Amino acid sequence: MDLFITGAAGYIGGTVAARSIAAGHRVRGLVRTAQKAGLLVQRGIDPVVGDLDDAEVLVREAQRADGVVHAASADHADAVAALIEALTGSGKPLVHTSGSSVIGDDARGNRASEQVFDEDSAFVVAPAKQARRELELSVLRAAERGVRSAVICPSHIYGTGRGLNPHSVQIPFLVSNARQHGAVQIVGAGLNRWSNVHIDDVAELYLLALTRAPAGAFYFVENGEASFGEIGAAIAARLGLRVESLPAETAAQQWGEGRALYTFGSNSRVRARRARRELGWTPRHSSAIAWIEQEMPLPVMP
Repeated sequence: MDLFITGAAGYIGGTVAARSIAAGHRVRGLVRTAQKAGLLVQRGIDPVVGDLDDAEVLVREAQRADGVVHAASADHADAVAALIEALTGSGKPLVHTSGSSVIGDDARGNRASEQVFDEDSAFVVAPAKQARRELELSVLRAAERGVRSAVICPSHIYGTGRGLNPHSVQIPFLVSNARQHGAVQIVGAGLNRWSNVHIDDVAELYLLALTRAPAGAFYFVENGEASFGEIGAAIAARLGLRVESLPAETAAQQWGEGRALYTFGSNSRVRARRARRELGWTPRHSSAIAWIEQEMPLPVMP
């Protein structure tokens, strides 16, 4: 297949691009700068210089491709609208990337939720995440317009990416923040739990979705779960540091509300039943804690 991937220089998009090329697909990747374009060429990706506000570029590239992976943003409505418009009536796959914080709660790190969502659950979406959920739904409704659309909704992704950006969002931030403060800081008591999934397993699901997903499919992505207290303790042990609890209000002041309350303070427990059942997805990695303990690259401590 000839694929067009937005976010090709990013963590998810770069890894999906690398895995796609390894599987024999050809990839054109959206990138913002000429410098990064040159680096994509070295990785076998044909760069397309532009950004998500370049509707003409998005439409042109989507129409010339056999399939599109949108991995650059879970919240850019105009870009999604342009890609849907470009693919309307084509029957081509459009795989949109979201994230399981869409069903995150307001635990502030101080409780573990008993609620576990799967693809058939009635979602509970906080007002701050409603726009993201509406964007997911617009992608799913594109199936009615002749687009083989699918939404992939990963949980906490860990592991070293295979593109230009090897770093995920959550664990590397905690490590970097620990270097700055001399302690691994977590929100509240760290009792909140997130499902997790290795980046290599995520990339495998994208390839399956491109070739097998029916129109209008939604997939959670997970294989295991852990509390942020457990993750913080594993990072602290690996770095030889202590764990420090931050009240959610303090974390919000330091990190911003979205990061403190959703990325690190909420519960986000999901089960990827549909991907396993419908696509035969068989993830190989099951423990973010084991990865931290055994494989996580160690930073140079100050």
